[in-house]
Amino acid sequence: MGWIIALIVGGIAGWLASMVMNRNASMGIFWNIVVGCVGSVIGNLVANQFGIAGTVQQFSVVGLIIAFVGAVILLGIVNLVQRGRVR
Repeated sequence: MGWIIALIVGGIAGWLASMVMNRNASMGIFWNIVVGCVGSVIGNLVANQFGIAGTVQQFSVVGLIIAFVGAVILLGIVNLVQRGRVR
């Protein structure tokens, strides 16, 4: 059950991050899920440095926010590498 929740939260976080970073038109649902899941890992690494703990086993708003922040960081890095600037 944890995998399904992680995929759903990753998809939502990746979709929101792609809208914020203005990349929604170039990404499909698969890449939204991938960006959200990888962003969740990045977000958890950053959050652990600040003493904030998110959980993946059950849905929580804190976990969604952490995944969203990580996905925005990931898309910012991708924009920087692809275009030479962050939009």
